[in-house]
Amino acid sequence: MRAVPFWLKLVGAFLAVIIVAVGGVAILANRSASSEFATYVNRGRMNRAQMLAPLFEDYFQRTGRWQGAEQLANSLPWPGQGTAMHGMGRGQGGWTASPADRFVVADPSGQIVVDSDGALVGKRLSAEDLAYGAPLEVSGQLQGYLLMGEFDQYSALEAQFLARLNQALLVAALLAGGAALLLALLLSRSLSGPVHALAGAAKALAEGKRGLRVDVAGSREVALLGKSFNSMAEALEKQEALRRQLIADIAHELRTPLAVIRGNLEALLDGIYRPTAETIVPIHEEALLLTRLVDELRDLALAEAGQLPLHIESVNVVELARGVLSGLTPLANERSIALELVLPGAEPPPVAVDAGRIRQVLTNLLANALRYTPQRGRVQVAVEQAAPEWVEVQVSDNGPGIRPEDLPHVFDRFYRGDRARTRDGGGAGLGLAIAKQWVEAHGGRIRAESVLGQGTTFAFTLPVARAE
Repeated sequence: MRAVPFWLKLVGAFLAVIIVAVGGVAILANRSASSEFATYVNRGRMNRAQMLAPLFEDYFQRTGRWQGAEQLANSLPWPGQGTAMHGMGRGQGGWTASPADRFVVADPSGQIVVDSDGALVGKRLSAEDLAYGAPLEVSGQLQGYLLMGEFDQYSALEAQFLARLNQALLVAALLAGGAALLLALLLSRSLSGPVHALAGAAKALAEGKRGLRVDVAGSREVALLGKSFNSMAEALEKQEALRRQLIADIAHELRTPLAVIRGNLEALLDGIYRPTAETIVPIHEEALLLTRLVDELRDLALAEAGQLPLHIESVNVVELARGVLSGLTPLANERSIALELVLPGAEPPPVAVDAGRIRQVLTNLLANALRYTPQRGRVQVAVEQAAPEWVEVQVSDNGPGIRPEDLPHVFDRFYRGDRARTRDGGGAGLGLAIAKQWVEAHGGRIRAESVLGQGTTFAFTLPVARAE
């Protein structure tokens, strides 16, 4: 089954809202207009009855009864002819007789005693009906009520007016609905257009096309969606570039030890070398290098996936640092580099870490510092409590420093500021990446600061162990 287009769904939703809104307003307007019109008609009849009441009071005063009052139907004043009303005594002129007026007279109890049409005699009126009548009083005594017009329906003229009013409301509702539907079509197109373009770009991106971007336009939400898509596409391109670079770097790092192993084995097979300990040791060393490289890549993958196994325990980080410095002292002595441990303040509290992982982090940072520190230089390790819940460890050197353009990438896998540098001169490029992942696996943060020509400082934080 073919899917309904998004813009058509929007139009359907807008149409439903328009029908409910316009229909509801039209119904309320119709009821309100009908109610107000009925009130207007009733008030007009009441005013007419009040004007004619003196004529009926005069008749009752002369006859002493209501019987025979039907004959007054032919002498009721009507506007427009300029004849004065007999017996009203109020000087109201401009009225003439109208045979079209219907009236009824009810006694004080509400029972109809006179009907100009003769159809309602004997019927009792409600208090609501009597409220729109004019009381008839003779000599201060209530003798009945005068009511003008129809009681259960409008006159022909009134009904015609109400029908035209309802027709006008219907036409207005249809025009408003049509205008709203037109706006809904335009709005649905403006909303669905960017979404449709975004869907097409997403499909192309899923098919492997790169360099795709969508226009950031439309409403704030649609523009934000387009901006998010562009950011996602850019991130995917960067990840793809990093993936390709990673594969190339891994292949490069594996090529050298494999070439050494292959060359030595071929020499042994061809009889160039004899299978002695001296000829087998290089093969073994390259095999160990390959094993270490694979292990480091595996640990990096586990750390990035949040699955790196950690054996957390309370560790005295100062003693841990002393142990690492002791192990690297022979390497530092070979180049007359001074290794120092500094405690800027009081000895910090124990930290909750995996001792083996943090020892490797510190070893990687120190080995990196020793590699770039000149002879008779200095490498310093500082440990202090930077915050109530964190201990900070700093590794500083006075080497050549790192170029500003290289500093943001020092924690990337296989990254070297000098791409021509060999493994012997710069390692595999995984040490700092591993240090970053392992520190973050403990919840800490690591950063690098450097001034070209003055040295570099790496600092990382570790969580303070909670008191049991």
